[in-house]
Amino acid sequence: MSTVTTTAGGTEDVVDLVRTAIHDGEFVPNQRLVEADLSVQFGASRAAVRTALVQLAAEGLVERVQNRGARVRAVSLAEAIEISEVRMVVEGLCAAKAAERATDDDLEVLREIGEDMQGAVGRGDVFGYSELNRRLHATVRAVGGQKVAGDVLERLRGQNVRHQFRLALLPGRASVSLPQHLEIIGAIRARDAERAEAAMRAHLASVIETLPQVGSPPVR
Repeated sequence: MSTVTTTAGGTEDVVDLVRTAIHDGEFVPNQRLVEADLSVQFGASRAAVRTALVQLAAEGLVERVQNRGARVRAVSLAEAIEISEVRMVVEGLCAAKAAERATDDDLEVLREIGEDMQGAVGRGDVFGYSELNRRLHATVRAVGGQKVAGDVLERLRGQNVRHQFRLALLPGRASVSLPQHLEIIGAIRARDAERAEAAMRAHLASVIETLPQVGSPPVR
C-alpha cells in the first residue's frame, strides 16, 4: 500500500480518494483494503472509511468478503468484454448526440485532441496517448449532454480501468486505434450523427476483439 498520506474530510472525500487510487493502479485487483490502514493513510475516521467501502462496493470497484473485510474487485476478461459491449451501445448514442449538439468551440477542442493524439503516436508516447484517449471519450460524453449515459459510462470505466490500461500498452495498439479515434472526431465535426455512432461502435468493437490479447490484470 502507498505510504502517501492525504487528509480527507467526510465519507465522500474517502470515496473519491480510494476510487482514484484504484483507477491509478495504486490499489490493484484483489488487494485487501484494511480499514485501519486507510484511516491512517487518508486521515479519516474508521466510520467514514467503512461507509466509503460500502459505497464503492455498490459501484463495483470493491468487494466485501465475509470475515475477511474488503478488497479491490478483480474484473474477469469475460466481464471486461461485457462492459465494453455495453459501452459500445451507450457511447455510440453519446457520439450521435455530440454530432447533433456540438458547438463550434466543442469542435475545435475535438480537433485539437485529434492533433495531439497524432503527435503522441508519432513520438511513441503511449502514456500520453492513453490520457488523450480518456479525454476524447470524456469530451464526447460531455458534448453529447447525456447525463444518465455519462454516469453509467463513468461507473463502467472505473470497473474496467485495469483492462483499458493494459490494452493501451499493447504493442501496436495505438496505431490501430488512432484512425478509429480520428474517424469519430471527423464524423462529429461533420455533424453526421449516424456516421459518428457507427464510428464509435466500430472502435469499441475493435476493443472487444483485442481484449483477449491482454487477458486479466496481474494480481499482487
